[in-house]
Amino acid sequence: MAHAELDLRERRAIEDMLNAKVPVSKIAAEIGRHRSTVYREIKRNHFEDSELPYLSGYYGVSAQRTADARRARRRKLIRLEDLRAHVIDRLKTGWTPEQIAGRLGYDGQPIRVSHETIYAYVYSREGQSEQLARHLPSRRKKRQPCYSRRPRGQVFPPDRSIHQRPEHVKTRETFGEWEGDLMIFERSQGNMNVASLVERKTRYAVLFRNNDRSSTHLMNKLMDVMEPLPQPARRSITFDWGFEFRAWRKLKSGIGTESWFCDPQAPWQKGSVENLNKRARRYLPRDTQLAALSNRYMKAICDRLNGTPRKCLRWRTPKEAFREEMMKLR
Repeated sequence: MAHAELDLRERRAIEDMLNAKVPVSKIAAEIGRHRSTVYREIKRNHFEDSELPYLSGYYGVSAQRTADARRARRRKLIRLEDLRAHVIDRLKTGWTPEQIAGRLGYDGQPIRVSHETIYAYVYSREGQSEQLARHLPSRRKKRQPCYSRRPRGQVFPPDRSIHQRPEHVKTRETFGEWEGDLMIFERSQGNMNVASLVERKTRYAVLFRNNDRSSTHLMNKLMDVMEPLPQPARRSITFDWGFEFRAWRKLKSGIGTESWFCDPQAPWQKGSVENLNKRARRYLPRDTQLAALSNRYMKAICDRLNGTPRKCLRWRTPKEAFREEMMKLR
């Protein structure tokens, strides 16, 4: 369904039902909107009176006026023809939106816009009709939200780099050091994926189906899988910079497991789990219907992988090597 903003009629209906103490979920159902839309509307367009606080609240007409003003600011490049022509001309010469926005004052433009406004226009219906995105240094099908463009160095700090990882982990001297990754499937599978884990010393593999790519969901599922192991058997896990792993701090506080991260675009630094993924693809090709996979079937794949002798283990199986290490912990 095409996106449509709330209108005055809907905003008045929200006001009336809020005054009647109707729950937001019922308000959303009544006006045919998602409850998140209604929650966001109430938060964004809530009227605040600092002098008379008891008058603060949600008012339909006031909310409509606030939304109209916000939309007018957002659509400067549609309303102002001269400014729009100037921005498009600079885009076609190869300037980035940030460069254009920063130079507006020097170029004699009386009205300023931010680079975010320019990006929004480029990816709007009007900008797409003029194919403006092809003039950007790095184009995408749609604009990424601001929150998804945080520098990943803030999420994966330098002290968690694989280069800070203890030497005994690298040499596979100690048991309980794991590598983790996600196996991604065709787009028709939605957010469903398979998480893969491998213990570095014994090459013992764990695969489990994961129905959500959100980091919190993945880490909670991972902790459920790893928690039955004794603490020395789950010392650390090495990941890549995928945003599915940005909630890594939960592992330390939840089950006492450290997290380490490879360099960007360096999958070979976690070669054990990359090798596991390659071997597991024999049983889980990209067109696998994940919703039809049972836990029993996933366990059968793990049993087959862990029951295959490995040259690096002197022809023992990962299952045998893992059992030996577990016996040492008793």
